[in-house]
Amino acid sequence: MEREELKGALSRRNFMVKATLAGVSLVGFGALSSFLEACGAAPSATTKGINWAKATSLEGRPLSELVSAAKKEGFLNVIALPPNWANYGTMISTFQKKYGIKVNSFAPDDSSAQENNALSSLRGTSKEPDAVDVGPSFAVAGKKEGLYAPYKVATWDTIPDYMKDPDSYWYGDYYGVISFGTNLKYVSNPPKDWSDLEKPEYKGKVSIDGDPRTAADAFAAVWAAALAMGGSLDDITPGIDFFAHLKKIGNLVPTDNYPANIVNGTTPIAIKWDYLNLGYKYQWNGNPPYEVTIPPSGVLGGYYCQAISAYAATPAAARLWEEFIYSDEGQIIYLAGFAHPARYEDLVRRNKIPASLAAKLPPASAYAKAQFPTLAQTAKAAAVVQAQWGPKVLGA
Repeated sequence: MEREELKGALSRRNFMVKATLAGVSLVGFGALSSFLEACGAAPSATTKGINWAKATSLEGRPLSELVSAAKKEGFLNVIALPPNWANYGTMISTFQKKYGIKVNSFAPDDSSAQENNALSSLRGTSKEPDAVDVGPSFAVAGKKEGLYAPYKVATWDTIPDYMKDPDSYWYGDYYGVISFGTNLKYVSNPPKDWSDLEKPEYKGKVSIDGDPRTAADAFAAVWAAALAMGGSLDDITPGIDFFAHLKKIGNLVPTDNYPANIVNGTTPIAIKWDYLNLGYKYQWNGNPPYEVTIPPSGVLGGYYCQAISAYAATPAAARLWEEFIYSDEGQIIYLAGFAHPARYEDLVRRNKIPASLAAKLPPASAYAKAQFPTLAQTAKAAAVVQAQWGPKVLGA
């Protein structure tokens, strides 16, 4: 969900582009940081004798101490958070109102690779991110490259183990599954499952959001197709072959399914995360009429991860941001944006999900068969897509 009209809401989410370290050296940054702090541009990370830049949890302290330190810093920089993506607009505005801390949101359409790059290339500038929201493979890369600071939020134990780094350098915040969104103004008979996409009536109508070699959403669409076409989490090739077939018969549209393209009929059948398609449906409110389907075969789940910059200019605000995101309030904000929060099962167990919100979501049975790949499987699949997508689908 997100920005002006949400145009590229997904292509920004890269899986494959390798993050590179660029920009100022650590030594150079240290000198610049000291200069900025002396000028009053970089708040001190230490309050009441606590260096929040080094804090790995609240460590038994009341949240109010962190709030006080964050307010003293006065601001938070975030990146790649379109306001209509997973309800980040509400997340940001609620955080600002609750704590009186200004959130500066930069480059909403940046990819995961660009987010990690920004942690080094923008270091010491006014746009330096304090926290990022990246795909799992980039979270692993960011930890390896020393870009993140470890931190366990108060609700750490209720985040599923498969969605968090055991050393707390990153943690999943929300997840979704691949779905079909259909503009009923241009397609009267929406596809229900993957095999339907081969029908002649869908010529020039089927779309994914970008190149799967660089866009996480498109990558997940190919993998979900693989699950439906005889592949597995260990074999994405059938998905590549399936889209090569759709391209050959003319059904696949070589255009990103940005919201504007869905509305004007350029990409009337949009394969993308359920929380995006559901968000469009309620945002458009019947203009155009939009149907969202989670196909019964090939249900692939994917999540994004939060991480705090190791060089955050406002380390207390960055940690407070994570505490808020992983609180019940923050997690329900994700759900209101149709993204399943990491702590979903815990919220259900404690009856914390409003009935009015639950009524807008697809039935739980639609998610029962969701498969979540491991990081090793993701790396393997990514390598295959990098090698085969060009020659098989693009003919280059």
